[in-house]
Amino acid sequence: MRVKVISRSTEEFTRDRSQDLQKVFRNYDPGLRSQEKAVEYTRALNAAKLEKIFAKPFIGAMDGHIDAVSCMAKNPNHLKAIFSGSMDGDIRLWDIAARKTVCQFPGHQGAVRGLTTSTDGDLLVSCGVDCTGADHQWDGNLFATVGAQVDIWDPNRSEPINSFEWGKDTVLSVRFDPGDCNILITSASDRSLTLYDLRMSSPARKLIMKTRCNSVCWNPREPMNFTAANEDTNCYSFDARRLDEAKIVHKGHVSAVMDIDYSPTGREFVTGSYDRTVRIFNYLGDHSREIYHTKRMQRLFCVKYTYDGTYLVSGSDDTNLRLWKSKASEQLGVLLPRERKKQEYLDAVKERYKHLPEVKRIVRHRHLPKPIYKAANLRRTMIEAENRKEERRRKHSSPGSMSVQPFRKRRIIKEVE
Repeated sequence: MRVKVISRSTEEFTRDRSQDLQKVFRNYDPGLRSQEKAVEYTRALNAAKLEKIFAKPFIGAMDGHIDAVSCMAKNPNHLKAIFSGSMDGDIRLWDIAARKTVCQFPGHQGAVRGLTTSTDGDLLVSCGVDCTGADHQWDGNLFATVGAQVDIWDPNRSEPINSFEWGKDTVLSVRFDPGDCNILITSASDRSLTLYDLRMSSPARKLIMKTRCNSVCWNPREPMNFTAANEDTNCYSFDARRLDEAKIVHKGHVSAVMDIDYSPTGREFVTGSYDRTVRIFNYLGDHSREIYHTKRMQRLFCVKYTYDGTYLVSGSDDTNLRLWKSKASEQLGVLLPRERKKQEYLDAVKERYKHLPEVKRIVRHRHLPKPIYKAANLRRTMIEAENRKEERRRKHSSPGSMSVQPFRKRRIIKEVE
């Protein structure tokens, strides 16, 4: 015996929002909307155009230094605080929200070459002209300074507790591994990248490249990977377990890359270059997704992400610190839930149709200053000519006498253990 029972769910007749007069019924049958893809494509196109219209990344400049800004450090305890050091020995603590100096720290007679803060944010370490950089452990009390050699310090002692040396060349930068507080990496003026382990009495491994690396930074979410900012205008991402080739070569700059810093998410990093531009790269992308520049900004020496990943801070030769949005068209302030959902939908639509020519052209296009545009064209012409020459040389050689070497290995000379 079959019995039919009348059942009614309150969800089927309840309004989605309190502003609705009645329940809006929707039929999700794809046959009823034959133009759905065309409508979505139009929305993606309009979203890409609106993103360009609202792209205003520059927030403001923080002036106060009387010489070039040489280094910066973030405070883990305060989201809106950042330290900066300049070439005249001035160290300042800035309030990013107010864009004003909170206090100054006198002491250095010459240039400030390195700044770093302790894990708890209570200790600020600075080094002058006798050093070239400093960094503090992510989870520990020790910090390292570099110059003629690598010195490991305990803040409670006046002498270094350990020193490392491999060669006689100046060490330029140092970074502790976020995943293992005993491992650090340095870049030196002899074109080398060196891995150190504090549990060993000597350096672990050394990679020699064709041009020197000015700065290096670990990926905070994948602590085995690091990226080096090189003099040859490129950035190279390596796996510390396999240094014989670069994982990815990040291209885009037309002059030496001076500094690099990863986003807290580990999915992006920012670079500052001698060509007076700031670029943002995807950690798996070979070209930059964003490029920032102003008419007054000169050569960049340092760049940092804020701890929430929303803003960037750059320090340049013109004595100013500049504050940027990490997403150029992002709306600042509190968003309503409906606004956030709409933005997420538009981002998803752009992602779905990003391969189509018109959307791709609008999303990728960037206005560049004329000197950088011309330098990029010249560099592209030189690389193409070099590739043509290599191809012709290979064609006119006996088969197998010239091996094809990928660009990821081409800039590496050798690895020493």
